[in-house]
Amino acid sequence: MGSTIPRQSGPYRTKRRRTLLGWALAFLAIALVAALFGFGDIASASAGIAQILFVIFLVLFIGTLIYRAVKS
Repeated sequence: MGSTIPRQSGPYRTKRRRTLLGWALAFLAIALVAALFGFGDIASASAGIAQILFVIFLVLFIGTLIYRAVKS
């Protein structure tokens, strides 16, 4: 028999997963830093991406809440 490595699940995972909200916050941080240093075009582009990702996150989050409420 071959040995298998058990998969970790829950909050104790060793690999960190990037979430959509994390990406939105990262682009928001990029926008704030770019605005601080006077790069207006980069700041507005990053802020636009952050807004789009945040809206997608909210839609998916609300959809998941509705799905779980209907399922149970």
